[in-house]
This record gives sequence, structure tokens and C-alpha cells, in this order.
Amino acid sequence: MAAAILIWMLFASLMSERDFSQGWAKSLPGQAMDIAAKPFKTGRQFLFDGYQRAFPRQPLAQPVTVVAIDEKSLKQLGQWPWPRNRLADLIDAIGKYQPAAVGLDMYMPEADQTSPDRVAANLPAEQTALRKALARLPSHELRLAQSLNAVPSVLGAAGFDFPVFGTTAGMRSMPLSVQGDDPLRFLKNYPYVLSSLPELQAAAHGQAMLTVSRYEGGVVRRVPLVVAVNDQPTSGLAMEMLRVASASSAIEMSVGPYGIESLQVAELRVPTQDDGEVWLHFAYAEANRARNLSAADVLAGKADPDLLTGKLVLIGLSGSGLSDMRMTALGELVPGVEIQAQLLESLFDGRFIQRPWWMKGLETSLMALIGLLMIWLIPCTDGKFAQVLKKSPRAPAWAVMGLNALIISLGYLVFYSTGLLFDSSSTFLGLSAVLGSLVSSAMIEIDRQTHLIEADRQRMREAQAQAAGELAAARRIQLGSLPDAARLFAAEQRFALATYLEPARDVGGDLYDFFMIDARRLCFMVGDVAGKGVPASLFMAIAKTLAKSIASRVDQGLGVITTLANQELSRENAEQLFVTLLIGILDLESGELSLVNAGHDGPWRVSADGRVEQITCPTDAGGPPLCVIDDFAYVAQKLLLSPGDTLCLITDGVTEAMNVQHEQYGAKRLESVLKTTGGKALPPEVVARLKESLAAFVGQAEASDDMTMLVLRWAGRK
Repeated sequence: MAAAILIWMLFASLMSERDFSQGWAKSLPGQAMDIAAKPFKTGRQFLFDGYQRAFPRQPLAQPVTVVAIDEKSLKQLGQWPWPRNRLADLIDAIGKYQPAAVGLDMYMPEADQTSPDRVAANLPAEQTALRKALARLPSHELRLAQSLNAVPSVLGAAGFDFPVFGTTAGMRSMPLSVQGDDPLRFLKNYPYVLSSLPELQAAAHGQAMLTVSRYEGGVVRRVPLVVAVNDQPTSGLAMEMLRVASASSAIEMSVGPYGIESLQVAELRVPTQDDGEVWLHFAYAEANRARNLSAADVLAGKADPDLLTGKLVLIGLSGSGLSDMRMTALGELVPGVEIQAQLLESLFDGRFIQRPWWMKGLETSLMALIGLLMIWLIPCTDGKFAQVLKKSPRAPAWAVMGLNALIISLGYLVFYSTGLLFDSSSTFLGLSAVLGSLVSSAMIEIDRQTHLIEADRQRMREAQAQAAGELAAARRIQLGSLPDAARLFAAEQRFALATYLEPARDVGGDLYDFFMIDARRLCFMVGDVAGKGVPASLFMAIAKTLAKSIASRVDQGLGVITTLANQELSRENAEQLFVTLLIGILDLESGELSLVNAGHDGPWRVSADGRVEQITCPTDAGGPPLCVIDDFAYVAQKLLLSPGDTLCLITDGVTEAMNVQHEQYGAKRLESVLKTTGGKALPPEVVARLKESLAAFVGQAEASDDMTMLVLRWAGRK
């Protein structure tokens, strides 16, 4: 079983980094594999985001300035889109400071309808003079083209998998030089592109893709440095700006047998993932706030020259409703232009987050190695592991937590020291599943052996007792020790009580008792000793006698009584038996009920109007069976009975009684009988109805456990 689970975990982990958005993955097997791999994907994303939040990028330099068309700009200069001549004025204002490159995080595929030539074309024919005057003015596109050509500018474009209005099948040739294998096998390929007008493209010094990344759970973690447009490799905005800024003739792309290895422009070499993407190491937006300028301030000549001279300047939208906001791995919502800015800064800082193609193989190998060692060593401990489980059932949980802490810490250490993304979450998930399987198998085997040993012991005891004729005598003694309610409370008018106990064998481990503590308080109890036969019956007798003795002489509340009884029983318990106990004290004058549930089935309450409910034990009351935890402090719950209310206390032998089809009697049948008797039936009638129902259900089946009932009806104060 553990080996099969390990193999499945290895396979699901390997497949978790596959793209299930296309190809065979759209089939039913692919969808099933996607579901199986989802826990690994989710864990990996959460872990990698945790790496960055623990160690965010600390900007070392500020080579980038963002000129934002923000709320201030829109308020002063009008809503977007601006006339192209105003955008030209902005570029001219930036160009005066001689930036290294200007990148536009936008695209302009449509003509400017405010351009003089467009306005002239839309005027009535009779306004000839005005039309001729406007036609003599330069168009806004021409004005913007001149501004783009005057500075080292780069225009953006967007890739699409499907045609939309304005898309084309390609864009102008990109200066990319490929070294090695064919990159198209690894690159994301867009058959359509939405770019700026041809005259603007021709005027700009470069054109690049603005595609940010594949979204994983709505979070941007990876950014492509290169994609393909209709089978033509095309660089992203960051690399193209670096090419234009360095006046390089081309971007060199190195391609190996396993994918894209790196991109290089001038002296800067950037290692990439196999698909041409990079993991972006984010800095908190607050750390870069100083490098952001408002477009309104730049146009007004209020910009700091140091933020523009020799800088890589990005023009983008940040005003409300203008841009799609992107969630970063740091949990921040930022404009798209901020992503491009942080990418450029990361390239300059030189700290690259990497996840090489061999990393998944290393993780899988580590999971396989540790998993096989666990499968080999744990079952071969010759019972030592089982002994550990017996002595400390919490040991597996602590082992899982320790393994988790060790593996996760290793991942953080690797990221901090090398920038490599080690997926320790997948390793932890796989090994936890294997460990859980091994622990479950060990627990099942322990339980099976325990039952076999206990069965052998029980058969030996019963054989010895039967040979000596002791069991029959023990049964007579056991049943004879039980109190008779009809005799003890013949003249009692405040309550009525009836009981029933039927051992599954000659003697049993069930118990009940009732007695008056004083003139107004009735104590009653029902219990079930773990086990059967003579030891259980003797332990039952001791438990009943001890509980009665303490309740009679200790007047400190039912919780203290139960606690003292538990301590006394635990002191001399060579057989390591335990007993579930439900004990209550009823004030016959007020109807106040104090109840302690020590690991027993909750009592059933039948109100005078016939409503039936099972009383559950709150979390701050009750506790485990007696003799499980020696020093446990039991707490009683308080209830108030109404006149005519009936309590029905049973042992699990009633609800777990089986017929010949191995079906259990169950709580629903019990509840149905209690509803049938209603709130007017006296306890003897309720007990009789339950006995009849049980007998009819069990039929000829052999009794599997002792059955005990105690039914108490409070009549009210008399």
C-alpha cells in the first residue's frame, strides 16, 4: 500500500508542473490528472510566495523611473485617452532630460479622433475654409511619431490566441539572434497581435510584447522575456528597452536541448526558464515609491531631473479604472506598469530567482529516496515502531511536524543562499502520505494483534471459570447485587424509575445503580466496562461500589465525585480496564440535574409533550472514560428538567445490537420507540417497549454485547 501511494505521489508531483490548459490535458484523463496534481500546485505556489515574503528584494539601485498617468494627471489634464499630441508633449518633456530609454506600457491601434485631419474629415462639406485650415495642421499621429523618433523609445504590443478588433498576424521584425536549437518548441506562441498604428511603429526605436505572465491563482509570479508571435520570436518590453538603451543591434537568445537557457543584451546575461520566462523577485511597492513621477508634474516641469536623466523611463497607466491591477507574490495589488518596472530593477540588481529544469528531478529523487527508506526501515523494526505507537499515539503527528519543519526550512535556506526555488511542499506532501499509510497499517496490525490476544485471554478465562462452575455463580451474584427500584421506592411519588440489564454472556461488564444521597437528591448511574466476562464483572462491581461510596460521603459536586472515583479506580487496575460512565444527581424538589458524561453515550430526554432529544455533552464538561487519564478533572453540566420529563440512559450494547444480517439497531430505532411511548408513559412501560423492539430486531442472532437501560421520570415537586 505504502509503495503504491509513493508511486502515485511521485507521478502527481511530476505532472503538477505540466500545463493542463491545452492538448491532451483537455481530455478526461488529463482533467483527472489536473485534479490529482492540484494539491501539489497549490502547495508550491503558497510556498514560493512565502519565500518572497520572507526575503523580499531589497532594491540596490534605481535605474527605472515610472511616469504614471495617475489620478492627479487625469484631474488636471482630462480623462484618458489623451490626444496623441498631449502624449507627444509628455515624451518631449521626458526627452529633454536624455533618458536611457522610454518604454510605453500601452498600445495605440486606433487613430486619434481629436487629430486635426480627423476633425476636418468629420466637418460638414460647406465648412470648406475650416476644413482646409485643419488639414494644414500636422496630425496628432505625426506629432507623436516625431516625438517617439526623437528619443530611444519602445512601443508595446499585446498577444492574443484569438482574433479581436484591430489584431494582425504579426508585427515588425524583432532584432533577436538565436544560438542553438529551435526556440519555437518552447516559447508561448501568439497567432495574433494588437499593436500600435504602423506610422507609430516605424517611428519608435523598438517594439516589444507587454504580456505579463501566466496567472496562477490570480497572482503574477513569472514574466516572459521572450515569446513568439506567429512563429516569430519577439522580446518582452524589459529586454527591448535594455537593447535600445545600450544601442545593441540584437538580443542574443541561447537555446539548449531542454529549452531557453538565457537572453543576453550587451554585457547583461539573464538566465531564464525553459519557456523564456523568469521568476520575478518582487520588492514591496513602498520601497520603490520614490521612483514614481506623476505625468502632470513632468508636463509642468516639476520633475526631479535625477529621476529622468540616464534612466529607463516607463510610461504607464495607474489612474482608477485605467489599468488592470495585478496581484504580486507579496500579496500587493499593483498596476501593470509596476510589474515591468520591478522586472527591469531585478535585472539590474542581478539577483535572479531560478527554477532549473533539473530541480523537479532532484525533488522527485529526494522524495523517492526518503520514501523508500521509510518503507524499508519502518516495517523492519521488529515491533519497535509498534511499541512506540502504543506508548505515544501522538508520535506520528510529531514526526510529520518535524519532517515538515526540516524540509520547509531546507527550502527557505536554499532560496536565501542561492535564489533557487526548491519545492519542499511537494516532498512534504508525498512523504506525509507515505508516513500516514505506514502508521495506519501499523495501527491496524496493532489493533488486530491486540484483539487476538484479548480474545485468547478471554477464552482461557471463560474456560477456566466454566470448568470450576464459577460463571453461573458470578452471574447470580452480579444480578443479585443490582438494586430493585420497585422495592426501594414503592411509596415515592416525585419520580418513577425502571431498569434492565442483560449480559451478553454469563457475566457482563455493564452496570447501573441508584440511591438517595439525602431526602431530596437522587443519584443514578449507568456504565460499561471495556471487556466481558469475569474481570469485567468484577471491575464493574468495584466501580459501582466505589462511585456509590464516594457520592454518599462527598458533598462537593458531581464533578469532584467523578474525579475521585477515577483516581481510586486507576490506582489498582492491573488488567488496565476502563469504564465509560454516565452519572447524574437529580434534585427532586427543583428538577435541577447535574450530569457527568465520562466517555458514555449521551442520555435521551423525552419531554412531557412527547419531544425526544439526545443530550450532548458540551466541550467544557464531561471527559474521557474512567481509568484512561488518572488525574483528569471532570466537570459536570447543569440541566433543568420540567415536570413529566423522562430520561433514558443506555449502554452501547442497545444501539449496537445486531440481527442475523449484521445490521445494528441504531439510535434512530431507539428514538422512534421513545417517540412512540410519548411523554406520558411510565418508565416500566418504556423499558418494556424497548425490550420488545430489541427482541424483534435481533431475532435469533447471538448477543454481541451487554444491554443495559435505566429510565427515570421526574413527576415534579409533591
